[in-house]
Amino acid sequence: MTDRPVPAPARPEALIARRRALLGPAYRLFYDRPVHIVRGEDVWLYGADGRRYLDAYNNVASVGHCHPRVVAAATRQMATLNTHTRYLDEAVLDYSERLLATYPEAFGHVMYTCTGSEAVDLALRIARYETGGTGLVITRNAYHGTTQATAGISPSLGANVPLGRDVWAVPAPDAYRNPGVDVGARLAEDVRAAFADMRRHGVRPAAFIADGIFSTDGTLAEPAGFLAPAREAVREAGALYVADEVQPGFGRLGEGFWGFSRHGIVPDMAVMGKPMGNGLPIAGVALRPEVAERFGRDIRYFNTFGANHVSIAAAGAVLDVIADQNLVANAAATGRLMRDGLRALMARVPAIGDVRGVGLFLGVELVTCRDSRAPDPALARRVVNALRDDGVLISASGPHDNVLKIRPPLTFSAGHAALFLEALERALADAHQEPA
Repeated sequence: MTDRPVPAPARPEALIARRRALLGPAYRLFYDRPVHIVRGEDVWLYGADGRRYLDAYNNVASVGHCHPRVVAAATRQMATLNTHTRYLDEAVLDYSERLLATYPEAFGHVMYTCTGSEAVDLALRIARYETGGTGLVITRNAYHGTTQATAGISPSLGANVPLGRDVWAVPAPDAYRNPGVDVGARLAEDVRAAFADMRRHGVRPAAFIADGIFSTDGTLAEPAGFLAPAREAVREAGALYVADEVQPGFGRLGEGFWGFSRHGIVPDMAVMGKPMGNGLPIAGVALRPEVAERFGRDIRYFNTFGANHVSIAAAGAVLDVIADQNLVANAAATGRLMRDGLRALMARVPAIGDVRGVGLFLGVELVTCRDSRAPDPALARRVVNALRDDGVLISASGPHDNVLKIRPPLTFSAGHAALFLEALERALADAHQEPA
């Protein structure tokens, strides 16, 4: 019996055509020359052509692609049982105790979903039911999900996706574009004004929601503590504060387990997404018990496969890996190396207007002129694509798509950081040589 020959991978052009025919026009691909990925291992992704790519972007694989402990835990559980939370089960309770132990003492409940969008949707339902209000405050280029409700509070999806009813958007706390301004005080003023304006229009406040790194607003992290005045403004309005931890959570910022903790605040709810299961479909809302008292009493909540056995097993393994491999400390240490390296690069490259971020969530703002701070999205696109061609994967974000978004798995090490910084310097040089 002879082995069958392994078929050659399909040409990218053929795959792109099939995608258009089968998935429709709404789907988008990364990079001018899309990458055909067939395998992942830790911080590396492997293409169909055998090429290896350093992944400095994918936070969903929070403890690295295909981590053997996560794979083993999910595989064992898949071979044993996989069903829902309407039967008695200890695994979901054990995991919930471990998860809630990472939160402030005021948090006592967790409710599970399959995706971050569902978790945000649930948090909005709870906030509106508990407050009796409907008004929501977000930042101007926020992203919180793709359901009907969450797309309506995600202006970063573009002008063709309208904001939802009773949604007010305020400027993001951007210290780079507002030099000398106390961005925390300014954000609090804007939040107060938004809640006051909605009351003038007969709309009762329900919630303010933000991710603690303001990722789609351009990666805005400094100074630590700037969210505290906004937290107080939300409380004064009788609204609830929802911390979107899908991107900054699980130790990514290297300063505690959750993004809100570096600001010294305790939100009313925190939403989590697929990084909690290293990509498996598990997400959730952690909250103070009194916040959901009326909701829980009056409304039956059920999510068919939220917290299914396989996803809970994977999520437990993620917590194990983060603790055993000391990944929160690694995010802090490797993040400092990367930030220092990026700032050294900034001293040599005038197109870098700002380097910011914390832990393993960094942003590099590219500008046409440092004095004017005019954004340069064309350069950012060229740099992202030059990195791709050099075997490094990142993206760009911000209102003008001119901020390089660097968000690798938590297992990114000093050696990986050195490879990344060398590739970025080459990409910036190459991008400057290309025609705009």
